[in-house]
Amino acid sequence: MTTRLDSLQQWINDVAALTQPERVHWCTGTDEEYRTFIDAMLADGTLHALNPETYPNCYLHRSDPSDVARVEHLTYVCTEETDDAGPNNNWLAPAEANARIDALFEGAMRGRTLYVIPYCMGPLASPYSRCGVEITDSPYVVANMKLMTRMGTAALRRIEQEGRFVRGLHSTGDLDPDKRLILHFPGESMIKSFGSGYGGNALLGKKCHALRIASDQGRREGWLAEHMLIVGIESPEGDTRYIACALPSACGKTNLAMLIPPASQKGWKVWTLGDDIAWMHLDEDGRLRAINPESGYFGVVPGTNAKTNRNAYDMIRHDAIFTNVALTADNEPWWEDRREGEPAIDWLGQPYDPAQGPAAHPNSRFTVAATNNPGYSTLAEAPEGVPISAIVFGGRRKDLAPLVYEARDWRHGVLVGASVASETTAASTGDVGVVRRDPMAMQPFCGYNFADYWAHWLSFADKSASLPKIFHVNWFRRDDDGRFLWPGFGENLRVLRWILDRCEDRAAAEQRGVALDRLPLDAMQAVEPRISEDVYSVLSTRRSVKSRQSYGGTAPENVRKQARRWLKRLAKEAGN
Repeated sequence: MTTRLDSLQQWINDVAALTQPERVHWCTGTDEEYRTFIDAMLADGTLHALNPETYPNCYLHRSDPSDVARVEHLTYVCTEETDDAGPNNNWLAPAEANARIDALFEGAMRGRTLYVIPYCMGPLASPYSRCGVEITDSPYVVANMKLMTRMGTAALRRIEQEGRFVRGLHSTGDLDPDKRLILHFPGESMIKSFGSGYGGNALLGKKCHALRIASDQGRREGWLAEHMLIVGIESPEGDTRYIACALPSACGKTNLAMLIPPASQKGWKVWTLGDDIAWMHLDEDGRLRAINPESGYFGVVPGTNAKTNRNAYDMIRHDAIFTNVALTADNEPWWEDRREGEPAIDWLGQPYDPAQGPAAHPNSRFTVAATNNPGYSTLAEAPEGVPISAIVFGGRRKDLAPLVYEARDWRHGVLVGASVASETTAASTGDVGVVRRDPMAMQPFCGYNFADYWAHWLSFADKSASLPKIFHVNWFRRDDDGRFLWPGFGENLRVLRWILDRCEDRAAAEQRGVALDRLPLDAMQAVEPRISEDVYSVLSTRRSVKSRQSYGGTAPENVRKQARRWLKRLAKEAGN
């Protein structure tokens, strides 16, 4: 298979001349091709087959021990002007960046196969979808892209029809951390990644395309590419409304997206449209509609069990790829808090020794098609997307942030989103448990200057009078003894129901502190009597405002105006 699109064929030829592969394979995306890749990786040891009776068609991949998470310090946005990338991104000039990484790519695929992966982010028939082509020398990447995107011949046909696509070039190289680079060129709609085989660094359709490149595309084209789950909440009467929720990595996005209503919420249903990324466009009526550009899940495994996330636990029991989990004696995958079995072999392939640390890597992952999810919504393939009633921001905070509050309007909601902070997890390299400012949960993923990003968000207030309401949640508040104040998991549906009722003016709210609207205390105490007034303490904006000041005079005046307004009100109420 080749292509009728001259620009694509010329790019493939140029890359092949640079990298010098032994052969070129155009991926068709068929199930038969996927099976061929799996068999080849089983034969060369890239994959390990799991217990076929309990985990049919499931496989384990062990990455290099130095290649287990995103490497944000080696991730760059390459623009002509540093201000275009902003202080929220590492920056390199395009000429320097290309020279550095092309030197690494030179001859890097000798003796290997160059795989051409045409893919579509979003439903193939949707006008909101965007396409890309990834070149890689990793069959592991190809197999994961098969599960994560709509890849193959159909995507290629759309690319040929539109004549445009995001170019992504990837090679594992020799996995030398000193030769690792992940580069984004928004002006050229191009990504180059070298020296890593880990998901976020190598599956270029995911964070690289669907967030960093797409966020810049969205700014230029008038839409939003966001680090958000999309979930449908169906009432007992059959009415379904949709929420987009932004949470930093490993802060409960997958659990929330696959929430199962508790027995106390009889008749309610929750449908998953996406667990990680949302692309949102205004329709002709001014309503914000969302699609999930992905067609699979690349989720954190530790902590997943039948209680925390039954749907996720069930969906990864067949036709899944696991990365860096442990193994039981009967060849089943094992991870911390699985609550079944015992580890025999750790994620490095060694006999498990508790003294050597966790059995599974803290950032171990599963990759699985979205259709495996028992709560999968077929509207994930709807070309028109779904209408969003509410946007919810949140983070993992043991103190400071209350359970839930509502922004006063869209502009105030942008301030709320810009103030998001969370305690770091194992999803990226660096220290764990440190409070990190993560505006809109996009700190690692926004492909341009945050000041321009906030201005883009603010611009929607002038485009539509039918925008969703904006809220903030924090499921992770703890008491003085370190215990969670809110039970979370299925009970989070109570908060989501209140949010949706607020969107239709059907629920009351308390107004305190800086006049943030919050779920009444007595409603929460009905679920968890230990909750005190403390969990509803006022969200302090003072520290968050300081983090935004690092963007200097380029920060939108509306954001700074909102911050000054709420600081003034806080000071006034503190004086009382």
